[in-house]
Amino acid sequence: MSRICQITGKRAMVGNNVSHAKNRTKRRFEINLLEKKFFLPEENRSVTLKVTAHGLRIINKIGIEEAVQRATRNGFIKKA
Repeated sequence: MSRICQITGKRAMVGNNVSHAKNRTKRRFEINLLEKKFFLPEENRSVTLKVTAHGLRIINKIGIEEAVQRATRNGFIKKA
């Protein structure tokens, strides 16, 4: 599976390494991706999500149930 946050949809960006002589080579700016397990009390089960640090802050702010609903609505999580 690709390295995409399942809550925010963030993915790696592409940019340049720039040397002192201004030579430019391609590089990737990877995201701070973590694999975390969350418990959904309304469904009485645990889910494992790939989330960024920013995604964790969103989950802490709005709750796991609301975050999963938004991510499903935006197409970041597919309901099984």
